[in-house]
This record gives sequence, C-alpha cells and structure tokens, in this order.
Amino acid sequence: MIPVCRLEDLPEGESVRVATSPPVAVFRTDDGALYAIDDTCTHQDASLSEGWLEGCLVECPLHAACFDLRTGEPTCLPARRPVRTHRVTVEDGVVHVHLTAQEDTAA
Repeated sequence: MIPVCRLEDLPEGESVRVATSPPVAVFRTDDGALYAIDDTCTHQDASLSEGWLEGCLVECPLHAACFDLRTGEPTCLPARRPVRTHRVTVEDGVVHVHLTAQEDTAA
C-alpha cells in the first residue's frame, strides 16, 4: 500500500503521477471515483497522467489512444494492449494505491 496524497489535494477531474517502478497514475473522476492504472501508454512512451480525462476514460496526450480506467483496456487505436489497473483506497483522508503484481511474461 503506497500513500499517494490527501484526498482533498486531488480535485475531481484531475490525476497525479506516482513515481513507482513502473509509474502509476491515480485519477479522480468528475463523480469523485478513484482509479489507478500504469502511467505509461502501451502504444508509445507517454504519461497517461498528462492525458485528458472524460468520465472513466483517459486519452493519451501523444496519439489519442484511450483507456478505460475501470479495466485498463484500450478503447481505440493506436493502443492495442491494456495497462494494468490497481486498487485504490482512502484511509484517514489519504489516498493509497495497492500495486498489482506484474505478470511474468517469460515463457
């Protein structure tokens, strides 16, 4: 569990980048829901925390690939691979991200 920021310091419709390895982006949607995904677009090396948030979708600032914050799945090209999602909790007014273990892709 990694502390990110105080909930009051993450306005609705905004995001924050967490310098983990790999980096994680935490989003607070316009309705106040919190989501966390890997921060790097799977199409090309761009920070999703710098993208545009609309509902539960974030648009990559580089080539306009969109990802669903709930599932990590891309919703349009050029991205084809999903980003990992991570669980977010709030304890005593502090937002925490729970990193999802990386899958071993070696066969």
